[in-house]
This record gives sequence, C-alpha cells and structure tokens, in this order.
Amino acid sequence: MTSSATTSSTVTVRFFAAAEEAAGTEAGSYSARDVAALRDTLIRTHPDLATVLPRCALLVDGVRAEDTTSLIGAATVDVLPPFAGG
Repeated sequence: MTSSATTSSTVTVRFFAAAEEAAGTEAGSYSARDVAALRDTLIRTHPDLATVLPRCALLVDGVRAEDTTSLIGAATVDVLPPFAGG
C-alpha cells in the first residue's frame, strides 16, 4: 500500500523566457507530489534555476499554483518568470 505522503506524479514542466535559459531546456518530465517538492527537484536538476525560480509563477494545468498544490493527476506545469510590459 502506498501512502499519500510518498505518492508522486510525473508531470511535463515547460520553461519560459529566463526560466528556459536557466534550465537550459524548453521542457522536461519530473516526478513530485506537490509544487514545493517540484521546486526542490527543479533546483537540484538545474542549479541555475535557484535564482530565477523564486520569482516565477507556476501554473498547474493552466491554474496558478501555490507550493501546497498537489501534482497528483496533473499533466503540465508551466514555469513563468515575471514579464515586462503588458
């Protein structure tokens, strides 16, 4: 039996603008149970994201997410740094 505390989901993460530059890729697949765990995984995998990621908005399946947002059943996470202009 798997505990919900250890359950994770594999999601496609798409990086945009400065986040893409820091990650060195447009997208990748990562496993995490929630957004906080995903942030940790992304920084471990792409250390240059450490300076960009704290300023980024993360959208889970198109909806803005907080660190406590579960990724179970999610498909896509978009990493969006602040954009200038309007």
